[in-house]
Amino acid sequence: MPAAVRERAGLAEGTPLVLLESRDGLVLLTREQLRARVRAELSGLDLVGELLADRRSLAQHENSR
Repeated sequence: MPAAVRERAGLAEGTPLVLLESRDGLVLLTREQLRARVRAELSGLDLVGELLADRRSLAQHENSR
């Protein structure tokens, strides 16, 4: 990555980056930016509740056989 681009982005030489394929195309992110993006996309979701509901449904289906 050119030094001028790194400077504008506030990146030090050698900063690890992640290349992410998204609906908008390819996105280059720092690990911190990726972590924030994932947290934002998952906020408000009840993943544990959904998993438990799926497991209960599966168990109920298994018990009805």
